[in-house]
Amino acid sequence: MRSWSGIKKQDALVFDAELFEQLQILVAQGESQYLEFKRKVSEGGEKIVRELIAFANSSGGTLLIGVGDDKTIPGVKYPEDESLAVQQALEKVQPALNIEETWIAIGNNRTVLQYVVHVSDNRPHFIADDQGAREYFIRSADKSIRASREMREIIKRRLKKRDIRFHYGEHEHFLMQYLANNKTITLSEFVGLSGLKKFYASNKLILLVSANVLRIIPSERGDQFTLAFTKS
Repeated sequence: MRSWSGIKKQDALVFDAELFEQLQILVAQGESQYLEFKRKVSEGGEKIVRELIAFANSSGGTLLIGVGDDKTIPGVKYPEDESLAVQQALEKVQPALNIEETWIAIGNNRTVLQYVVHVSDNRPHFIADDQGAREYFIRSADKSIRASREMREIIKRRLKKRDIRFHYGEHEHFLMQYLANNKTITLSEFVGLSGLKKFYASNKLILLVSANVLRIIPSERGDQFTLAFTKS
């Protein structure tokens, strides 16, 4: 059994008006936390797989190949080639992803490939490059971004579903006071203001997010942390 087994495809590719209408309704929603459009597969399918990893590591989602960012639906001419490129790239993902693939005929010998990804119980997933370096991705709004060390550790701890205990010391008190007067703080800001070494500051933030005291807001420019509950 290959690592991408579980992919489902229509047995016979024929135009289905109802399925096409469902596709149009979905595309009309635009890209979001749970929906991504790609015009075609490129770079051996690895960019596509990064999106699928991000969905699996976050809250799940749907990726459509053959749909433009402007919500047009040109489809792809050779769905077999597109699908094969994705399948081959999926073989590099660890742990293996469970993806549902559907081919949707749109007429004029064109097809849209739909990939549905459910949030994974085996997250965080990653893809390794030729040197073995791991890349993790998560979904943030309508973008798939690299997951920080803090985000990866938070994902792992959430899956364990254990009660989290932490020591409320001077640094935790300082952090609560700071966030009571400032909306967010970054890891580098916390390090600079607290005097803690980066490793210890990082672990405190991870622990407080895991205990639902803080909330993490992933960003390409660096995660931000805010109070999980604020007074209205």
